[in-house]
Amino acid sequence: MTTARRPTAERREEIADAALRIIESHGIVALTTATLAKAVGLTSGALFRHFASFDAILEEVAQRAEALLRATLPEDDLPPGIRLERFLDARATMAGNHAGVLRLMTSDQFALALPAAAKRRLRAAIVDTRAAVAKTLADGQRAGVFRDDVPAEALAIVVLGTLKMLAFSAAANAGNQEEARRVRATLRVLIDVQRQAAVRRRSPSRRR
Repeated sequence: MTTARRPTAERREEIADAALRIIESHGIVALTTATLAKAVGLTSGALFRHFASFDAILEEVAQRAEALLRATLPEDDLPPGIRLERFLDARATMAGNHAGVLRLMTSDQFALALPAAAKRRLRAAIVDTRAAVAKTLADGQRAGVFRDDVPAEALAIVVLGTLKMLAFSAAANAGNQEEARRVRATLRVLIDVQRQAAVRRRSPSRRR
């Protein structure tokens, strides 16, 4: 009995996901034709029935990473507070399930190893993410939800830095939900107008 051949698009995505797992565990320098073929149970020659070259594999990896990153961006018509919460939840979950994306995006190795088109694709995803977060924060400032004494672009750096920590925690399977909850609560205090006001009211220095 013969096994039905997998659709090409499905097989290419499987190979890209396997590549991301290798990057997650060992870094992009460990991603070779041999390690990738072994990870997906193919011969090295069989890999190139799906891709014209190793650079084409790297292009597919970048495309897969970009798709996963962009899927975390919430609908632009949501209220700013909900939009930001959904983004944080989705990005941390994605990093937990596909930690290779996080390692690829935060490593200088990808700039050296990836072909030019793949680097442009990933850099565009980074730029678009930062712009989306800054716009969410600016919308929240105009709505009186987020503090407006700091530019939205500067707050975006704080949010993305916090997200990176949460994503690394999820990727490492830390499982410390309490720590994640505290970090998220602290972030909300830093950017949320109402929570800032509540903290000031509770501060002993304010009661003297």
